[in-house]
Amino acid sequence: MKITRFEDLQCWQEARTLVNMVYAAIRNSTSFQRDFRLSNQITGAAISSMSNIAEGFSRRSNKEFIQYLFISKSSATEVQSEAYVASDQKYISHEIFEKIYNQAEKVSKLDSGFITYLLQNEKRYGNTIKLKKLN
Repeated sequence: MKITRFEDLQCWQEARTLVNMVYAAIRNSTSFQRDFRLSNQITGAAISSMSNIAEGFSRRSNKEFIQYLFISKSSATEVQSEAYVASDQKYISHEIFEKIYNQAEKVSKLDSGFITYLLQNEKRYGNTIKLKKLN
C-alpha cells in the first residue's frame, strides 16, 4: 500500500494527537489559559510539528522532506521543554505533563525513523523513491 496523502503518515497522525493533548491541557487550566505567552508558544510548537510533516510531504524531493521532518522533530522537543514550564508553574498535573512529554517523544522518534528511512532509500534509489506504507 502506498502512502498517497500526508494524513496516511503515522508521524503526522501522532503529531495531531499531540496538538489535541496540548489544547486539552490549556482548555482544562484557567491559569494556563491566562499565560498567553506560554500557551501560544506551546500550541505553536505542537502545530508546527504537525504542519511541517504535511508541508514536507508536498515537497518535490526527499531531501526537502527530510528538512521539514527535522523541523517537526525540533518542534516536538520544544513542546517537551514548554511542558516543563507548564508543570513547574502548576498549570498541569504531573500525569498530564508525562502524557504530553511522552507523546512529543513519540512524534520525535517517528520523525527520526522516517528520516532514516528516507536517507537509506535515497542512497539506494536516488531522489525518486515512492513512499510505501510503513509499519
